[in-house]
Amino acid sequence: MALYSKWHDAGREPQCAPNPAYPDGIDLVVGTGPRMCATNLPYPAKRCGHYLVGCTVCGQRIAITTAGRPDDPRSIKMECRK
Repeated sequence: MALYSKWHDAGREPQCAPNPAYPDGIDLVVGTGPRMCATNLPYPAKRCGHYLVGCTVCGQRIAITTAGRPDDPRSIKMECRK
């Protein structure tokens, strides 16, 4: 399995303070299956926007929002749906 990611800029700055529970970013886990794939994301994002993350094997795609703050996602582990 292989994941790809692309960041899409929303063109605006964050309006709220970051969540203090995640001062070093969030490691996302999507699914619990036996076939998982992981990738790091550029951290922190430049500003508000989203990552489009997809699996090159099963075609699953998800969007992950960003705000250009310390509590942005820094990695993702995703289950393959094949």
